[in-house]
Amino acid sequence: MRTQQGEFSVENAYSYTTTTTFRWIMSHIWRYRVLLIFALLMFIIGWAAFGGASVLIGEAGQAIITGSDALVSITFLVLLVLMMDGVASLLNALSIETIAQRLARDVREELYVSLLGKSQTFHDQQRVGDIMARATDDVQQLNVMVSPGVLFITEIVLGLAVPILYIALIQWQLLLVPALFVVSYVLVVRWYANQLDPVIREQRLAFGEMNAGLEETISGIEIVKASASEKFERKKFYEAAKRYRDTFAQQGRVEARYFPTLFFAFALGFTFLHSMVLFNDGTITLGNVIAVMGLVGSMRFPIFVSLFAFSLVQLGFASADRILHLIKAEAELDENAAGHAAPVVGNIRFENVSFAYDDNPVLTDLNFEIKAGETVAIVGQTGAGKSTLTELINRTYDVKSGCLYIDDVHVEHWNLTSLRSQISRIEQDVFLFSRTIAENIAFGAPEATQEQIEQAAKEAQAHDFILSFAEGYQTTVGERGVTLSGGQRQRIALARAFLSDPRILILDDSTSAIDSATEDEIQKAIRRAQSGRTTVLITHRLSQIRWADHILVLDNGRMVAFGDHETLLRTCGLYRRIFVRYETELPPLEMAAD
Repeated sequence: MRTQQGEFSVENAYSYTTTTTFRWIMSHIWRYRVLLIFALLMFIIGWAAFGGASVLIGEAGQAIITGSDALVSITFLVLLVLMMDGVASLLNALSIETIAQRLARDVREELYVSLLGKSQTFHDQQRVGDIMARATDDVQQLNVMVSPGVLFITEIVLGLAVPILYIALIQWQLLLVPALFVVSYVLVVRWYANQLDPVIREQRLAFGEMNAGLEETISGIEIVKASASEKFERKKFYEAAKRYRDTFAQQGRVEARYFPTLFFAFALGFTFLHSMVLFNDGTITLGNVIAVMGLVGSMRFPIFVSLFAFSLVQLGFASADRILHLIKAEAELDENAAGHAAPVVGNIRFENVSFAYDDNPVLTDLNFEIKAGETVAIVGQTGAGKSTLTELINRTYDVKSGCLYIDDVHVEHWNLTSLRSQISRIEQDVFLFSRTIAENIAFGAPEATQEQIEQAAKEAQAHDFILSFAEGYQTTVGERGVTLSGGQRQRIALARAFLSDPRILILDDSTSAIDSATEDEIQKAIRRAQSGRTTVLITHRLSQIRWADHILVLDNGRMVAFGDHETLLRTCGLYRRIFVRYETELPPLEMAAD
């Protein structure tokens, strides 16, 4: 697969064309061109055999009338060509279905890789439910577009072209009515497609909106129940589901005005009338009449399935547009695969660094340096930009102006994978995957042994509570770790950080959900882990602030002070106020411990 240049891409991936939706779909299908060509060949053979059978049946009728001895041979020949049609139909259906399934797999993979490569800014602006709808239902619509959608379209094309060709070979004058019918059919189908397209696109949009709302409600079910908002959320979902349902009703109204089946009935009748006129004139035989009526009658199925075929194809194209829109969305960060890759020492330097979310300034003109192995605590009021500052270090976001250096190399010049693999970040809101505890600890270090996993858990004071579970390290935690307490989740996150052996450790209030007694033990483990590593921490724990080598004080995105605890108490009024606030918020036992 190929993605837009971003945070993540796959080496030697298959290259798909993304200039237009049609070319993108065809570049996926053309990957299996041998199967495609084989399927088309089988379609042609099948319809040629089926049309030929109609002609032979006409000859058989003529043989019965004339008493010819060729009736038996014609009968066996009809059996042979119909068997050929059956085998060809089986093979083309198998080939098309194989292409459809492979297309769905490839599109899912391309979309998934593309989403991995998008920047955090991109994901901040997306609704997870809508992305899930595109990755599941929209991809499935692409599958259905090919099989049976494209299969039906091929049936339509050959189902009209082959009978027309055979009729021309029997008697060109008989082309008059079928040709007029085909022309009217093309015009009506074009009008029908133009009417249906906006309805189908609205349908896919409504499905995405409904799915996004559902995901948000389920993800926030704790808040919904705590605030007794079930009735409000139910009404919201009802409205979204009603909008989705209404698009189907609108689609039904368009499909109800599909006239080709009515036109076909007239075409069949007028073809028979024309055939009788030519038969009375002696231009054609009765056998020719039988053959022509059989050929025109074979058009009924293609005309009938076209009602569904065009809906399936338009659904597929609408879904492809939604998928391709995500894939083509520009990723703000470049993985810089050819960039600097080396062991990180841990020196961090900010030079006139500023950052903003869209047009909202968050950090302004930051200048400071952290030496390798030092511990720096970042303090400030809520909204001062503390977390955002740390997210610039591992390039979750890129600076808007100024320069950020890691080991005297501009952070954007680093190979992104090399840089991030040596930085570990633990946040207050710990994210755990719905996997085993061992897998969560080893996330980012899949080669770790069980002994290493357990050692990391012991250092994070997680080993004992893990063993209290019936399945120990093989216990599967719920989605986002909801089956664990906040303190348990944070200790697993700490174990994950210890196991990855980072050169830069970022702790964003990572011990907020841990009691004081456990925190004392974890602090000892963190101090051992930070030996020789650069540590950046955001915390309101005085015990952590005090033993930091330096303290960075932020106020409304600006650095107002940088120094050690004692110095800042004497020189920085804002730090003194923050320090006193933190101190008064602590329970008496913890204040005594500090």
